[in-house]
Formats: sequence, C-alpha cells, structure tokens
Amino acid sequence: MRTQAAFLAVGPRVGLRTFTRQDSEEFTALAAASRSLHAPWLYPPLDAESYATYAERLITDPDRYGFLVCERDGGRIAGFININNVVQGAFLSGAIGYGAFAPAAGRGLMSEGLGLVLRHAFGPLGLHRLEANVQPANQASIKLVRRAGFRLEGYSPDFLFVDGAWRDHERWAITREMTERRSAAG
Repeated sequence: MRTQAAFLAVGPRVGLRTFTRQDSEEFTALAAASRSLHAPWLYPPLDAESYATYAERLITDPDRYGFLVCERDGGRIAGFININNVVQGAFLSGAIGYGAFAPAAGRGLMSEGLGLVLRHAFGPLGLHRLEANVQPANQASIKLVRRAGFRLEGYSPDFLFVDGAWRDHERWAITREMTERRSAAG
C-alpha cells in the first residue's frame, strides 16, 4: 500500500504520482486485463520489456510527464495520463494521452485524476495549454475531456497512426485561463 506522501496531488478518491520502473508488473497486468476496453483506441505496454521502454521515456525525457492515477485506498493503479510533446518558451503547451484500466472504468476516477493533472500542469509545471486528440468514435474519451472543460477546436484527418492505419482525430484543448474561469464560476 502506498502512502499519500508518495502522491504529487490528491483528490477525494485518487492520488497522482509519477511512473516508476517498479510499476511494470501491476501496469502490464492491468493493461492486459483491459485490452477490450482500450482497443482500438490505444495500446499500452503489455510486457516488461515494452513497459521498460515506455516508462523510461516518461521518466527521463524532459518533454514528457507521465502520471499514474491511483486509488487512495490501497494505491492500486486506476489509469494513466501522460503529457507529451511539451514545448516551452512562448508556447508552454503539451499533448495529453490517457487510459483507464478496466477495474476503474466508469467510476469517475479518471475524471478526478485529469482534474489533478490539469492543476499540476497549469501550476507547478507552468504550462499554458493542453491538447487532447481523440478519435471521433471514442465517446468515453470525448466525455472525459468535455467534463474536464476542454473545448473542441477542430478536426484533423489522418492525424495519428493507430491500430495499423492513419486515423482522424478531433482536437480538444484547454488553457490555464479556461480552468481559472471554471473555478471562479464554481
């Protein structure tokens, strides 16, 4: 069981922490058990070798931040949210990718976790904007970003190579100012 001290941020039911190399066994077991939930949208690592490559990039690449959304009660991994392709300078932006694991699906844990990631990204990380690119048929993912306050900004044909083909994506984005306005509105 993990203690709350290991979390970067906590909500009522989840805590946010960074990936570690030691998470391989739990992460890959959950990813394997969640294949039907993830396909055809995403393909997280299913074995120790691919997890090691994946986690190493998130741990060492200064243009990526990887977060595990964990249940506060027991510390079990509920899902993951990564900020990729971070650009500093005048842009201060990144692209997010995420996935819930089957035991957490439909329980609101990822919504809570995404809220924590937004506060961390727009607070300590100093970012201004986050973008989520979502395949139009992935309604669960669209509902997640919409609940978090992202706005639909456009449509990108043949945007990302997923599941053996170039897939169209909707572009959803949120800025620090948008989250501040939502907080002020209560």
